[in-house]
Amino acid sequence: MANEEDDPIIQEIDVFLARSLLEKLYLFQYPIRPASMTYDDVTHLSAKIKPKQQKVELEMAIDTLNPNYCRSKGEQIALNVDGTCTDESSTYSSKLMDKQTFCSSQAASNVSRYAAAVYKRGELHLTPLHGILQLRPSFTYLDKADAKHREREAANEGGDSSQDEAEDDVKQITVRFSRPETEQARQRRVQSYEFLQKRQAEEHWVHLHYYGLKDSRSEHERQYLFSQGHGLAENTELIKSPSEYLMMLMPPSVEEETDKPMAPSNVLSMAQLRTLPLADQIKILMKNVKVMPFANLMSLLGSGTDPTAVLRCVQQVALLVQGNWVVKSDVLYPKDTSSPHSGVPAEVLCRGRDFVMWKFTQDRWVVRKEVAAVTKLCPEDVKDFLEHMSVARINKGWEFMLPYDEDFVKKHPDIVQRQQMLWMGIQAKLEKVYNLLKEHMTPKKQEAQSAHPLLVSGEQRVNMAKAKVKQNYGQLEKELQKQKAEMKCSEPSAKMDVANIRIKEEPLSLEEPMDTSALEGLNNGLVNGLHTAPGSGEPVNGHLPGGHLPGGCIDRVTQELKAFVSSTFKKQFVLTLSELKRLFNLHLASLPPGHTLFSGISDKMLQDMVLDTGCKQILVPFPPQTAASPDELKVYALWEAGDTYDQHRQVLLEIFSKNYRVRRNVIQSQLSQECGEDLNKQEVDRVLKDCCVSYGGMWYLKGTVQS
Repeated sequence: MANEEDDPIIQEIDVFLARSLLEKLYLFQYPIRPASMTYDDVTHLSAKIKPKQQKVELEMAIDTLNPNYCRSKGEQIALNVDGTCTDESSTYSSKLMDKQTFCSSQAASNVSRYAAAVYKRGELHLTPLHGILQLRPSFTYLDKADAKHREREAANEGGDSSQDEAEDDVKQITVRFSRPETEQARQRRVQSYEFLQKRQAEEHWVHLHYYGLKDSRSEHERQYLFSQGHGLAENTELIKSPSEYLMMLMPPSVEEETDKPMAPSNVLSMAQLRTLPLADQIKILMKNVKVMPFANLMSLLGSGTDPTAVLRCVQQVALLVQGNWVVKSDVLYPKDTSSPHSGVPAEVLCRGRDFVMWKFTQDRWVVRKEVAAVTKLCPEDVKDFLEHMSVARINKGWEFMLPYDEDFVKKHPDIVQRQQMLWMGIQAKLEKVYNLLKEHMTPKKQEAQSAHPLLVSGEQRVNMAKAKVKQNYGQLEKELQKQKAEMKCSEPSAKMDVANIRIKEEPLSLEEPMDTSALEGLNNGLVNGLHTAPGSGEPVNGHLPGGHLPGGCIDRVTQELKAFVSSTFKKQFVLTLSELKRLFNLHLASLPPGHTLFSGISDKMLQDMVLDTGCKQILVPFPPQTAASPDELKVYALWEAGDTYDQHRQVLLEIFSKNYRVRRNVIQSQLSQECGEDLNKQEVDRVLKDCCVSYGGMWYLKGTVQS
């Protein structure tokens, strides 16, 4: 009441709503006017509009006699735009920049709350605006100047060429026939930015006539800003209560909802998250965070959430690791997806990530090389697994990112027991898939999990390595004696070839490095993900050395290996031994547990099978300074595929047996000469695509490019 007494009403003004210019009145917002420009000059001004787009272009006159106008600059701009010739198409007919074009853009998408007001004789007349347009300078004349400059340069460069040279420059034209457009493709095309720009460009300009401020027509039009009748019938909308009147003048805005910036598809606000069912909330949170203590999960779900319901839902999308919940692999890698790094299917990725999770249930530390050696996945995939749930420590490995949650383990022993049973099932599956030894599957003691790794001196490492070698040597010798006794009992007439039995002896020198990994037994036979047969110099591709296999098993292994090699070369045609071994290991990773190929395939067996399937080794003359490995220097190619391009491929392979890299024209001429026919571009492209790759304008056999 006191504030109202201090601010008394001194005058009441009648407000009228004018409708004569409804949906016709626009507000133009001009930039700050230069001193050399006047808006009242009507002799050198034009206007045009595109009504559907509400787009306006105005051409304003520039006062060239103004002392602030730089005449030399104006002449230079006119010369750059129009050149020396003057005709009807010239932008500046006076050879001077004497006008400026302004192009409009919408200042607001919703103008329903804006009106133009006129105050006259104690009355306020309001007319709603139909649009607010901001006018900005248009510099299209600069584009025209650039186009003129490019035309002059092209004319100067092509001026010395003769008509004969122009006729010789013949380009091949490819004719393509468009396929019928589907409804889905048509909708995508209609919604595209290019289509919308084309539609806007197709709308014709409507030229307008400009009337100055003091023109009689302008005076006549300004009268429509006043309400034509002051009777109550004309202004019934204003016979409202004060609150209704303000609501009409300032309706509630919906711009906040419609114009709110769209968040990325993988981002969900907490407010939106809590509108979803509890199971979906937990799945989204676990998928984004990946590792979370139960207490943090409860805090994110908000107050009043039932912990029992949360426990029931979280077990569907996560597994318990060291008292913390880690999202399941099949949630991160759904079915029918693949790795973005190597293209490995989701099933193989899930097995590899489950192995990493299982390792963290046994120990707080994991070594990346061990994981890569067992899972045979590329380093990028293994790094992704580890980054999901651990942190890299220099010279130590990867440590689980969260501390052991003893509170949760003590409060929920039933959940912990159920999760242990699940991990036992996963452990059994991993043991079959990766053929892990029993001694590597036994979990370590809890003290070892919680304790920090101790620093061991070099002398202690050597002594521990010596003791370990002696222990392993004694065990191997006992197993050999046991095998000899069994062989004598089962086959008394057969003579045992002792020379074929070799015991892997490890040196006792001081240079012997100590194997401190958790999978020492596995790493003894692994080199770059490939198993090595004990006692032999041949690398083995598979999970276990072949050993002595029955005849029927050997036949099955041979058939499976032959089928793999044959199908691979029919797709690739040319492969290095290194690439072939990589593809074979990926093939092994996708096979079910217990497959015959897990018996172990040596490099020699793989190369012999390549030659048996009709392939030949191409002796590519690599440069002397090449850094390629021995496996990358061995190049094999399918000699006969049974199609019409066999002869062409053989000629191409003969070329690369004499040259490390070749130009395309040399290849095409050699093919035409040897095959006795003129090959078209498509046929040459087909042969090159089968066997070669292009790099730096030269062609190489697949896998032989040295970066």
